[in-house]
Amino acid sequence: MRLNLVSRFFFACVFTELIQQMQVKGVQVEELYSLDLDSLNSLRPVYGLIFLFKWRPGEKDDRVVIKDPNPNLFFASQVINNACATQAILSILMNCPDIDVGPELSKLREFTKNFPPELKGLAINNSEAIRIAHNSFARPEPFVPEEQKSATKDDDVYHFISYLPVDGILYELDGLKEGPISLGQCPGGPGDMDWLQMVQPVIQERIERYSRSEIRFNLLAVIKNRKELYTAEVKELQKKRERILQQIAALQAERLMDNSNYEALNESLSEINAAIEAATEKILMEEEKFKKWRTENIRRKHNYIPFLFNFLKLLAEKKQLKPLIEKAKQKASNSR
Repeated sequence: MRLNLVSRFFFACVFTELIQQMQVKGVQVEELYSLDLDSLNSLRPVYGLIFLFKWRPGEKDDRVVIKDPNPNLFFASQVINNACATQAILSILMNCPDIDVGPELSKLREFTKNFPPELKGLAINNSEAIRIAHNSFARPEPFVPEEQKSATKDDDVYHFISYLPVDGILYELDGLKEGPISLGQCPGGPGDMDWLQMVQPVIQERIERYSRSEIRFNLLAVIKNRKELYTAEVKELQKKRERILQQIAALQAERLMDNSNYEALNESLSEINAAIEAATEKILMEEEKFKKWRTENIRRKHNYIPFLFNFLKLLAEKKQLKPLIEKAKQKASNSR
């Protein structure tokens, strides 16, 4: 079950750094290129899924919205236009007790515990830590507009919504709605496949509903940090290897090398060594991936506008700018 994804946006590296800047520990974001259960299973534990789609104004949704949700469920209304991505991430982070969300988000969650969704949304908007992290990825503008430009019907506007299990219920959380939507009873939690099996057809149905007019979607999984997961796996394997080596040494001391147990232990030792090597390779791959992500984010956040202005200025001074503009116009007219 393949997806046509808007992968050019590199959401995984942006969202992972955004989470880190909000002082959340042990979490990363991965893009999903397929909805098949094997792909979902390989990422467990999955704390939540974020679905990106092209927003269509005026679209009707007759599903029942919960006006009086579970008090343990953090649901905030989206009160500003350009924060749906950050809000979708927060909808997952704030609803997963297994995640260490850090001091700032912990305080925010406790402070807004009894707030209605609108006030929770305002609290998010007024959080300095969230605002700094969010604005660090803001696109540099050569001119500051006096008024915020509103999207028109011809603009491509994308929206993010979250899916996750909370207290045995699978929820869809969309900050543009009045409340959460229950998708049904769902036993288990982030480490189980039950909720992923439930959410798979929900997302697939949504994709199929839009597929006649839109092919660009993105699905992101908020998961446990892979390097930490593989490092813990290596430590456990090393403990097992140490126990096996001790057993082998005991058999050698008693000169029982012909014993069937000795052969079985050596076979187990080979398997564990292979598993340690595989897990270590995964750790190195994660380190390389994060190094690449850091480079991409530095480039993404860098302000190239002063360089471009000065570059154009130099071209104009050398009287090379106008010929280049004319050449570009000619090329554009010939391609029509």
